[in-house]
Amino acid sequence: MGRVLALLTLMVTLGGCGLAGTGAAGATGAAAEAQQAAQAKQTEDRVKRQIDAAEQQASDQRRAAEAAAQ
Repeated sequence: MGRVLALLTLMVTLGGCGLAGTGAAGATGAAAEAQQAAQAKQTEDRVKRQIDAAEQQASDQRRAAEAAAQ
């Protein structure tokens, strides 16, 4: 009976360690995905600002060209 109890305790302990490791790996993966999403959002915002600046510059150049033509 003692051997069965010791074996059962060992199995539960090792099983718990594996379960904890799986949970930690899942949490680490989720944190990495959240960081990647935040970086993607920052990149998107930066590109939008660059596009807006380029459009504004083109508009300014058109206005300057029209003013010079008059």
